[in-house]
Amino acid sequence: MAPRLIVSDIDGTLLDSNGRVSPRLRDKLARAVRSGTHVCLATGRPHRWLTPVLDQLPFTPLSVCANGAVLYDPARDEVLARHELQPDTLRDIAAAVQEVFGPASPSEYGFGVERVGSSAFDPEDECFLITPGYSPDLWDIGYGVVDVDELTSVPAAKILVRRADMNSAELFDVVAPLIDPADTHVTYSMNDGLIEISAPGINKATGVSTLAAHYGVHQKQVLTFGDMPNDIEMLAWAGMGVAMADAAPIVHDAADFVTTSNDDFGVARVLERWF
Repeated sequence: MAPRLIVSDIDGTLLDSNGRVSPRLRDKLARAVRSGTHVCLATGRPHRWLTPVLDQLPFTPLSVCANGAVLYDPARDEVLARHELQPDTLRDIAAAVQEVFGPASPSEYGFGVERVGSSAFDPEDECFLITPGYSPDLWDIGYGVVDVDELTSVPAAKILVRRADMNSAELFDVVAPLIDPADTHVTYSMNDGLIEISAPGINKATGVSTLAAHYGVHQKQVLTFGDMPNDIEMLAWAGMGVAMADAAPIVHDAADFVTTSNDDFGVARVLERWF
């Protein structure tokens, strides 16, 4: 039986290494939508970074953003739900990390936050803030630079910890034990020394379950795709969770099935079973 709700991660899953949705995959997604299946996205990206992806799709999907902290409707440019870390928690996280690594230094590590705002078109330098020690990625075109006190003064969807001399798994092993899981959820979606911390109990699976309830779809009728540790919960939750071939072993372990890589039409190959 074909799935009634399909939810895909974006980077490393829906997109190939050139940041493109292949024509083959676009066709299968369009066929799924025409058949009555709901297709949505679930990403670690903020909703402000969806436009280059949405421009490649023949429909406008509801999207779980910021690892489940934000549910966004791009058709109406509306934030439907948000789950934020409060300033006291943000300050506690920063203090715990600083206790281990010392004061944030431009040469060592830094913090970032994603503030939700109200629109995908809010100014980047008001929503994505970093401390001087945070090394932004090439695609981080706009951001504000502030000190830790200012960074943690307003609720945020995520607080980020970045350390260039460690990979994300190493940084996770240091940072995660410092933080009470009753207060936060810690994960990562890339390997370049970046940890993402959100509200407790909030992850992509909680976002996908909200989508399923919205559409009246049973958990067993949900199909999810992902490739990184921040996808583990949604792969395990869905009736069928599919991991990409080049995902880490812990991601494969959470999935029901492993497909080919994003550059070898991994998502499309699975969808071709039904569409």
